[in-house]
Amino acid sequence: MMKPILLLMCVAASFQVQADTLYKCQTPDGRTTYTNQKTGKNCEVISQDKPVSTFSAPAPKPKQATPADFPRVNGDQQKARDNDRRAILEKELANEQKNLAAAKKELAEQENLVAPEERVAGGGIQGAKREARIQTYRDKVQLHERNLESLRKELANLK
Repeated sequence: MMKPILLLMCVAASFQVQADTLYKCQTPDGRTTYTNQKTGKNCEVISQDKPVSTFSAPAPKPKQATPADFPRVNGDQQKARDNDRRAILEKELANEQKNLAAAKKELAEQENLVAPEERVAGGGIQGAKREARIQTYRDKVQLHERNLESLRKELANLK
């Protein structure tokens, strides 16, 4: 079923291409014919329709000069700002590393703890309740890890 449809589409596409092209052909007896179908080897394309756009390209905007009263920053001032930014990011990185260590410690404590409401008769543990409680601590660890990754990327992007 798929092959006939594909064949039909190819034939229709070829007719479309041929309908937009005009050929000048020489017959074996020397006569010249003009046609929209290539009839032999002695044919040359003399006209081929191309799509015409009715829209013109937008005119390029002229560059505007920076206003004279626009604040400017000299190189030394910019370096000082960059150094301040680096120091702030490094402080945030150190704080985030501390927070990650604390979150990992909390997670380890919670994984070793079994709450009374998680116990079942006979001394077993309800795994679903325990996993739900521990998941919040895992989420905190993942949050701090993502924050550390973002801060490291930000520091790497500094000049």
